[in-house]
Amino acid sequence: MDDGPPTAIVTGAGSGIGRAVARALLADRWRVALAGRREDALHDTLAELRGAAHDALVVPTDVRDAEAVRALTRRVLDEWGRLDLLFNNAGVFGLPAPFHEFDLEQWRTVVETNLTGSFLCAREAFGAMKSQQPPGGR
Repeated sequence: MDDGPPTAIVTGAGSGIGRAVARALLADRWRVALAGRREDALHDTLAELRGAAHDALVVPTDVRDAEAVRALTRRVLDEWGRLDLLFNNAGVFGLPAPFHEFDLEQWRTVVETNLTGSFLCAREAFGAMKSQQPPGGR
């Protein structure tokens, strides 16, 4: 069992809500894995964290890719020994267009990111949390 600070994965940590949540968790002394597709945006988030950056990992991750999500979870467990929180935030809205003009590929990207990606992240996180001691988050 790891007695260090609690550990979180924040998806979509490169901007917006994900960046704000990562900042808040780090201010509250959590260790945070910053996950997202855009590595440069994740490094921008890391640069904003100033003194708390030593408790953050940048892990470029496409949540639509099951193996990438597995690798993210493994990296957190290898680095910190446990996972206490998943902030499942990654999402896309598609191109700004009226719904009736949305093409099928745009729709598939939205569904794969927002639904399948959330499922893959939750599945991996729950599996990790269930198998650790003590089980679950803290």
